Amino acid sequence: MKYRQLGQSDIQVSEISLGCWTMGGLNWVNGNPNGWANVDETEVKTAIDYALEQGVNHFDNADVYGNGKAEQLLAHVLGDRTKKLTIATKVGWFPGTAENAYEPAHIRHQCEQSLINLKRDVLDIYYFHHGNFGPNDKYLDGAVAMMHQLRKDGKIRLIGLSSYSSVDFTRLVPKVNPDVLQSWAHAIDDQFIREGSPVRKLLDERKMSFVAFSPLNQGLMLGKFDPKNPPKFDEGDHRKGDERFTTDFLVKLQPKIEKLKTRFGSDVKDLARVALQYDLVHPCVATVIPGFRNLKQVQVNLAGWNKPLNADDVKFVQDVFKS
Repeated sequence: MKYRQLGQSDIQVSEISLGCWTMGGLNWVNGNPNGWANVDETEVKTAIDYALEQGVNHFDNADVYGNGKAEQLLAHVLGDRTKKLTIATKVGWFPGTAENAYEPAHIRHQCEQSLINLKRDVLDIYYFHHGNFGPNDKYLDGAVAMMHQLRKDGKIRLIGLSSYSSVDFTRLVPKVNPDVLQSWAHAIDDQFIREGSPVRKLLDERKMSFVAFSPLNQGLMLGKFDPKNPPKFDEGDHRKGDERFTTDFLVKLQPKIEKLKTRFGSDVKDLARVALQYDLVHPCVATVIPGFRNLKQVQVNLAGWNKPLNADDVKFVQDVFKS
């Protein structure tokens, strides 16, 4: 396994790490589905044990993943090993009884609860989970002050900012002053890490790192969904109703995946390698954090860790998804 530095810190994370969203299972927040199909704890443990053996040293979590369940399960599986690893979690989507999840008192409470759930004394990275700080950024100043106070208090090491638009990142980065940014990045949509983009410029100018979630675009980069038989998801699964899993979208995607197979190989490991290494070719990306449910998925994700793409490969992938 190869490792990269997070921002200007002394933390080194494995280029391929693991996202823990699936570990929370089916879930709702304020009546909205935000989970995944439930996982088997034994399968998760086997997968994590294998990942650690292969050198994975970073796990990305959040308070809203199963409303604490994913944090608790990760801690249970890791046991004492957690102290040797880089663990990240987030605050922002689970409001509890607060008016807004970014109320300063709620942020402190959630930080303390995440520490308990993860059985840690300090969080290596603590993220704002999204860029909505209320009308006219009502909660922004207080939330930022609390986040920096938590670092001063020794509760967190690095401050992270997750968001879903370039507008939010460019507005918030100067105020939050984060060490790490996080959002999606994959060949279908690389807007945050692409050279010359507004967020990429911020990353380079401020010497921040980018943590790429959904590098497989929730499995779409693996060609695993049949347009003739699109997937059906349970209530509580956030993918239910997502247009990316409809016949129309999958029909358009299928020929592009076939082009990747022709050049790189048709095995799922070949496609995973292309997707993950596409992100990692960008120097601002410190790590990719694909999700997982079982050992097979982790084996697929890690199979191509030492097979980077060359410049011609990258151009080929970009051309495929421009068409």
